[in-house]
Amino acid sequence: MTGSIPKAELHCHIEGAVPVKLAKKQAEKYGINIDSIIDGAHYKWHDFTSFITAYDTVANLFKTEDDYHKLAYEYLASIARDGTLYSEIFISPDHAMEAGLSAQAYIDGLAAGIDAAQSEFGIISRMIIVGVRHLGSEKVEKAAQIAASRPHPYITGFGMAGDERSGAVADFTRAFDIARDANLGITVHAGELVGAQSVKDAVVHLKPSRIGHGVRAIEDADLVKHLADEQIVLEVCPCSNISLSVFEDMAQHPFKQLVDAGVKTTISSDDPPFFATDLANDYAQIAKTFDYSDNEMKKFTQNAIEAAFVDNETKTKILTQLSAE
Repeated sequence: MTGSIPKAELHCHIEGAVPVKLAKKQAEKYGINIDSIIDGAHYKWHDFTSFITAYDTVANLFKTEDDYHKLAYEYLASIARDGTLYSEIFISPDHAMEAGLSAQAYIDGLAAGIDAAQSEFGIISRMIIVGVRHLGSEKVEKAAQIAASRPHPYITGFGMAGDERSGAVADFTRAFDIARDANLGITVHAGELVGAQSVKDAVVHLKPSRIGHGVRAIEDADLVKHLADEQIVLEVCPCSNISLSVFEDMAQHPFKQLVDAGVKTTISSDDPPFFATDLANDYAQIAKTFDYSDNEMKKFTQNAIEAAFVDNETKTKILTQLSAE
């Protein structure tokens, strides 16, 4: 497979997508030393806890609307150059507010970057506000309220990220009800660090149309069948899964098993510079490992666009573009 395959991404945390080069510029701007988390073109960490620490350190380098404009533009420009037609980015108002920026200013800055990237490269992007699970149900509810207030037309979905081992899924039901009542698309991280029960709980209590990761569902055949029957889409991040030792190597990854079982799967990069990857590499690794043809790889892009939290007119436009490539 080559980089010419048109791509679409549903699962990328914008603060987790900061190129090291940009992080260094931001650190210099604010007089912050980040040498301890830098390893060449990537970030250093050794377990999930240290990953969260490094992630938060990088996130704290962005403090103004212009900072976030630069971040959204640089990320979207990079994946557009690799043939990406559409991207959804997870955004976290909690990180911006910790830095002293209002949620509205944060969102407006990112939206300006989205517009700039679309103007220059044609890539279309939307934003999904996420609550951070390990910050507790109250904070997640506040994030849902921000999303439900529709602070910008590009806010089209709500989800939950953070440490999956923290709190019971049922604790967050109200937050997702708030988002659903506002007609936002619903996704939730589950079945990554925690097993199939995590996915089952998310499906039962939160009723998402998509699951972030979800790969540990493979441990429960009945659950896999349910995902396939209900057409619940998995936002699979293969290289992230390997980096976090969810699976030993790509050959052990259940991507093809899930596909063969009829589960709708998509390919994303999660937090690319933290996992020494990018979207093109995730596509390439899946194609190489499971010997998929270019047309088969385009089907995963089609799955992503069809599952996108975007209006039907825009979705049809992107699908038409995909079919022409």
